[in-house]
Amino acid sequence: MAKLAFTTRPELQGTFGMVTTTHWLASAAGMAVLEKGGNAFDAATAAGFVLQVAEPHLNGPGGELPAVFFANRDGRPRVLCAQGTAPAGATIGAFQKLGLELVPGSGLLPAVVPGAFDGWMRLLADYGTMSLRDVLSYAIGYAETGIPVLPKIAEFTRRVAPLFRDHWPTSAAVYLDGGNPPESGDWITNRALAATYRRILDEAETISGDRQRQIEAARNIWYKGWVADAIDRFYREQTLLDSSGRAHGGLMTGDDLANWQAHYEDPVTLDYGRYTVCKCGFWSQGPVLLQQLALLRDLGLSEMAADGPAFVHTVAEAAKLAFADREAWYGDPDFIDVPAATLLSDAYAAERRGLIGEEASLDLRPGSPLGRNPNIAAALAADGDPGEIGHYWSLGEPTVTPLGEARGDTVHIDVIDRDGNMVSATPSGGWLQSAPVVPELGFCMSVRGQMFWLDDGAAASLQPGKRPRTTLSPSLALRDGEPYMVWGTPGGDQQDQWSLQLFLHHVEHGMNLQEAIDTPAFHSEHFPGSFWPRGRAPGKLVMEGRFAAATIEKLRGQGHKVQVGADWSEGRLTAAAKDGDVLKAGANARGMQSYAAGR
Repeated sequence: MAKLAFTTRPELQGTFGMVTTTHWLASAAGMAVLEKGGNAFDAATAAGFVLQVAEPHLNGPGGELPAVFFANRDGRPRVLCAQGTAPAGATIGAFQKLGLELVPGSGLLPAVVPGAFDGWMRLLADYGTMSLRDVLSYAIGYAETGIPVLPKIAEFTRRVAPLFRDHWPTSAAVYLDGGNPPESGDWITNRALAATYRRILDEAETISGDRQRQIEAARNIWYKGWVADAIDRFYREQTLLDSSGRAHGGLMTGDDLANWQAHYEDPVTLDYGRYTVCKCGFWSQGPVLLQQLALLRDLGLSEMAADGPAFVHTVAEAAKLAFADREAWYGDPDFIDVPAATLLSDAYAAERRGLIGEEASLDLRPGSPLGRNPNIAAALAADGDPGEIGHYWSLGEPTVTPLGEARGDTVHIDVIDRDGNMVSATPSGGWLQSAPVVPELGFCMSVRGQMFWLDDGAAASLQPGKRPRTTLSPSLALRDGEPYMVWGTPGGDQQDQWSLQLFLHHVEHGMNLQEAIDTPAFHSEHFPGSFWPRGRAPGKLVMEGRFAAATIEKLRGQGHKVQVGADWSEGRLTAAAKDGDVLKAGANARGMQSYAAGR
């Protein structure tokens, strides 16, 4: 099958190192760390902290961090789980007493433990080589001297400016200059955040001159010291408006922070030809990419045009089946019995593959692994396209409107160093528009708790100490048993649709990384959204405007409810690969801020 001729940028190639992220400042910081002798984990950590400053509407210090990585010293892929858990006081009964049927998408109530800081500290301590001050210096510098305001930051702050002025004054103090939102092209600082990091560094270095002990001291300050105290006090004392339309207090306490820490796991994997694809576990939506691959085996994808109706239809129908299983079966394995082996088995995939027909399905059809009956009552109750949320709510990661325009987002990082260490990370949460700033700290908390269902029979039901079923989904692939590629994208429920398309274009259509990123993309909204207000739009298929009119009409004729977005509106993919001694990378041109760097 011939490749598409047009690409926005070259695929980078070199032998020294590759850093590709969703903002050029982070890519530059990561590359600077490699040039100073740091490894992939040092570079990813530095880039991650820069993204908190450069894209505060997309992630922040109070957010979460899943990563999948390969370290030469381990000789095998690993997952870092820095997804914070629900507070001890977050029970279904507690929300029902407040008269709520859904966890709000903003405010104090949906907070989970902020996991990103501990995750980066674990990765730096266990696999990095540089000091905490070295990797934090870039973020501190940008927080103090400022970052350029991109159009989306201006859009988000403008939308929530009335909320900040009327109800969240601590956020107004950080993000509104004299009560006014910044304009695109302005520069903004966050000196409160810079002061938080400087104080952590100063105290950690006073405690010890040893690198490892300094990192451990920083972790203790965050989760058991004055950072945790400030969060505890704010969440106990404040009662603030949220997306329910009413003011509520918080449920998170200092004990919730003190009793949690990031940890490592083995990835969930699936073999696809020469490749072994590695994802985070069933506490995330990551395995849904693997289920899609299992369904798509042997369907002749390499013979289908990458922008043709047969490919789009087949992939979209596979997504519907895999995401229906996500709704029925995915949740924190520490709390529920996930039929993981069956969901990823050849036999189950063959059974489910038979449901892919010539017509678009309009039903939500989870399977029955091991003969178990799926519980999707909460998901079915969410029927109906939520459309625009309205008023001043801008609730984070759900990325697209019906026309493919960005509504919110997250960030992504891929790094490979010259020794072949590689890491893919998708930090998110702590969005400036979704939770009030803790004033002493200069940042807000994650509202990832909105992903829980208030239905005790659902796989992703709310329980204290449980991980929300996050949409964050970095990817790593081995080729012929050797570490080969890391990739990912922001995008909420779309992450494992766009990431799948990149992989298929690369593996099935022979495209290089940049070509695979630039190819016209699409996504389904057939299944329930993971974010408040949790609606779904059966049969809805959103496609970039670059698809041919004949392709769109063919799909509509098959029953897809196609909505056509802007020409460059789907995804923010980045990717890096190691092909023998040659390192490669690509980055998405959509949004005009993602860049790869390398040599």
